Amino acid sequence: MRSLTFALTLVASLTQAPPTTRPGLVASLDWLSAHLKDQNVVVIAAGDQAGYLAGHIPGARHLGHEVTLGADHRLAPPNTLATALARAGARDDAHVVLYGNAMETGWLYMVFASIGHADRVSILDGNLEAWRRARLPIDAVAVPEGRGRLTPKASPDVIVDATYVRERLQTPAVKILDVRSPDERSRGYVPGSTLVLWQELFTDPKLLTFKPRDEIRALLAKAGVTGDAQVVTYCAVGMRASLMYFAARYAGVPARVYVGSWQDWTSSNSNPIAR
Repeated sequence: MRSLTFALTLVASLTQAPPTTRPGLVASLDWLSAHLKDQNVVVIAAGDQAGYLAGHIPGARHLGHEVTLGADHRLAPPNTLATALARAGARDDAHVVLYGNAMETGWLYMVFASIGHADRVSILDGNLEAWRRARLPIDAVAVPEGRGRLTPKASPDVIVDATYVRERLQTPAVKILDVRSPDERSRGYVPGSTLVLWQELFTDPKLLTFKPRDEIRALLAKAGVTGDAQVVTYCAVGMRASLMYFAARYAGVPARVYVGSWQDWTSSNSNPIAR
C-alpha cells in the first residue's frame, strides 16, 4: 500500500505544472514568447474588439475597459470586476500579462490593483506592432471565455476621491501629478499639481516600449516627487492617470489614482481650480 501511495504521489508531482517565474511589472517580449504555452500565464489584449480579431498574440483573450465601468466612468463593484476579468482568463493562480493601447492597459492594471491582484499582473514591454517587428507569432482566432475564478480582495490604498485630494493640497508628502495634455491644463488644473506627459514614459511611444525604471524615477523626480513622497495621479477621467500610477509603482514610488479625475473635480464648487 505504501509503494502504491508513493507511486501515485510521484505521478501527481510529475504532471503538475512547474511554478512560473514572474517577470516583474514590465514583461519583456522574450519572456512572454517563452511562456506563451505556460498554463500559469494569461495574456489579455486591451483595446477594441475589431483590432483583436484582426490579429493578436496567440492565446490572448480580448477585454475592453468599458466592461469594468459603472456610472460616470467610475469602477463597477468588485465582484462585477472580478467576473469580467475572469472571463478574460484571469485566475487566482495565474500571472496576467496585459498588452494593447497605453490607456487601456494602464486602466486594466489599475482595475486589477483595485481588487487586490496587482502583484500578479504585468504590462508587456511593447504593443502588438512591437511583437510583430520581433517576428513573433500572431493569431486571429478568438479564444473562448475563461472559466477560472478571480477572488476580489480589499485594496484600499489604490483609489482616492475628491475629498482625499482636497484635504492634501497643502501636504508636502503628497505630490499630485496632472497626466493630461498641456492644452487641457491651460483651461484649469488641481492647485499644486505638476504636468507629466504619459508619452514620456516610453522610449518609443508608437511601440509602447517603456523607459528603464531609473529613467522613469528621474522623470517623476523632475516633477517634484522626491524622498518618501506619495504620488496621486489624475487626468480627464482616470485612464492616463492609471498608466502613470502603474509607472510610479514600476519606479518604486508609492502612488494612488484619482478615478473620476478632472471630470469629477469640476463637478463640485468645493474643489478649487488653479488657472
